[in-house]
Amino acid sequence: MPEISRTITREAQQSGIEQLFLKDPLLFSELLLKGRISQFQEADENMDNTVFFDRGLPDIHAYLDFTGTAYPKTFIEKCMEHRYSQVFMLPPWKEIYRTDNERYESFEESLIIFDHLLTAYEEMNYKIITVPEGSVTQRVSFILNSL
Repeated sequence: MPEISRTITREAQQSGIEQLFLKDPLLFSELLLKGRISQFQEADENMDNTVFFDRGLPDIHAYLDFTGTAYPKTFIEKCMEHRYSQVFMLPPWKEIYRTDNERYESFEESLIIFDHLLTAYEEMNYKIITVPEGSVTQRVSFILNSL
């Protein structure tokens, strides 16, 4: 599944809001929650196939925790209702890290966010599988062999 936060960010930019997450993190996160639940349900309907998500529901409150933004408990409840069978985490990798129109965080900030992501998934009782650095082929093989 594609990363829906990029779509939300681009749509906001077309409306004149450079970074909706920075301007209104709760609104951005509510839109993201709705979109990721929709993706989850779409994947659930295709249970015969393996589906990969670029980002997951717990990422939403991890980012809000990173910014110190309060959020309703429904965010956590929705994460508990829509659970993934496996979680793969790819730690930030300085040599390939790039910012762009939707990813504005510095590499140093990405390290802090990654810690929030780990905490969010651990608090949801996920067993995290960390994907090691390597070529795209090596990383894909690692993930497929871990299924």
